[in-house]
Amino acid sequence: MIPTPVAALGLFGEAFQFVFQGQEAATGGVTVGGTGQVLDLAGKQLEVTLLALAVSIVLALPVGVFLGHHGKGEFVAVSAGNAGRAIPELALIALMAAAVGVGLFNLVVALAILGIPPILTNAFVGIRQVDRVSVEAARGMGMTDGEIIRKVELPLAVPTIMGGVRTSAINIIATATIAPLAGILTLGDFIISRNVYGDAGVLAGAILVALMALALELTLAGVQWKLTSPGLRIRRAE
Repeated sequence: MIPTPVAALGLFGEAFQFVFQGQEAATGGVTVGGTGQVLDLAGKQLEVTLLALAVSIVLALPVGVFLGHHGKGEFVAVSAGNAGRAIPELALIALMAAAVGVGLFNLVVALAILGIPPILTNAFVGIRQVDRVSVEAARGMGMTDGEIIRKVELPLAVPTIMGGVRTSAINIIATATIAPLAGILTLGDFIISRNVYGDAGVLAGAILVALMALALELTLAGVQWKLTSPGLRIRRAE
């Protein structure tokens, strides 16, 4: 049944109360929610997200840059991007849990696998899109491959690479919502355990996850702006 506007507003009010004051559990006998529990679960969700994102960057970025610089591996990069969209998150976490058990390490590995494709694909594309004339000019000046990557290709590819990092971060933080199924309590516990937290807890959890994702996106957008050279900022603005 679709709630009336008045009922919906009432539920939002209950969700607000759930976050800041807590409420009695739907099963009774204990208080759930409140800022203490919210901060604990939000902190764990952020921790899991940042760990998985860091692993994804460490594994995918060097490979994407290497393949892009040498102009090889386009099939690998494109296939990785397609695989990332095809992998069902819940199935991957369930498979990891069944194969190697539950816990923080296994969850981070599963989330990192989901985060690798966007970074790998965007790193490859970003490097390949760099003007070849600029690359050859740098090589003509005597720069080594490493110097070309650091001083020419990476600075010009920052917007594209960071686009992949931002996509990966959102995928990871959203998927971390189902981390309780792998034994790690995050904000998703409010959503999954409706029988404990009630409708107010479900709505509060959904809103909090959305706000965390938005905050992470804005933070990474700021990092991208900081890393992008002033000349590229002006060009993109135009």
